[in-house]
Amino acid sequence: MPSLEFHQFTCLRDGHPLFHPLTFSLSGGEIVQISGPNGAGKTTFLRAMCGLFDEWSGEMRWRGESLRTPNFSMRSELLYLGHQPGVKKSLTAAENLRWFFGVQGLSFPGDIHSALAQVGLAGYEDTFCYQMSAGQMRRVALARLYVTQEPVWILDEPFTAIDRFGVKHLETLLQRHVSNGGLVILTTHQPLAIDGVRLIELQPFAGASLASDELVEGEQ
Repeated sequence: MPSLEFHQFTCLRDGHPLFHPLTFSLSGGEIVQISGPNGAGKTTFLRAMCGLFDEWSGEMRWRGESLRTPNFSMRSELLYLGHQPGVKKSLTAAENLRWFFGVQGLSFPGDIHSALAQVGLAGYEDTFCYQMSAGQMRRVALARLYVTQEPVWILDEPFTAIDRFGVKHLETLLQRHVSNGGLVILTTHQPLAIDGVRLIELQPFAGASLASDELVEGEQ
C-alpha cells in the first residue's frame, strides 16, 4: 500500500519557506485535497512530491525511504497531471495515449477507445488535438486515469475545463481508485461531492508566497 510521510516539510523560494512546515502522513485509500490561498505553494508542493521541484526543506519519505535523492521506485508508481493538459497537439487523441505510455517505457495496459469513451470522447480517437477545445484536450489527459496502473495519482486542478458530466465521472473514478487501495492527492477550486476527503491546508508565510502557482508550473 502506498505511503508518504512528511516531517517539518516546506517548499522554498529564493531560500525562504513558502508555507509553514507540515508534518503528516498519507496512505492508500485516501483522497487528500491540498488547499490554501492563491500563491500559497499548492502547485509547487505537488511538483515537489513528483521530484519536479527540489527546493524544499524538511523530510519526505516514500515507503520509509527518503526522497531527498531521486526515488525511481516512487516515480514508477505515480501519475501526475499538472495545470497544463500535457498533450501533443500534433497527435490525435489515441496517439497521445500511446505516446504517454511509450515515453514511460510501458506497454499500453487498456483499450484506448474505451478510455476515451469514458471521458466523453467516443468518436474523437483519430481527431488531432489542435482541432480540439481546451476542455476536450483536458479530457484526453484525464483518459490516462482510466487505464493507468499507478497507485498514486497527483492531480493539479483536474476538474479544470470539464463540464458537470465530466466532473461527476471523475469523482466516481477517484472514489473507485481509493476503494482499491490507491492514493489521490489533488488541488481543486471545485467543491467535491465526495465523502471523506482529507483536507491539508497550506498556511503561507507573510510576503513569502508566489504571486501565482502558475509561475512554477510554467517552468516545466
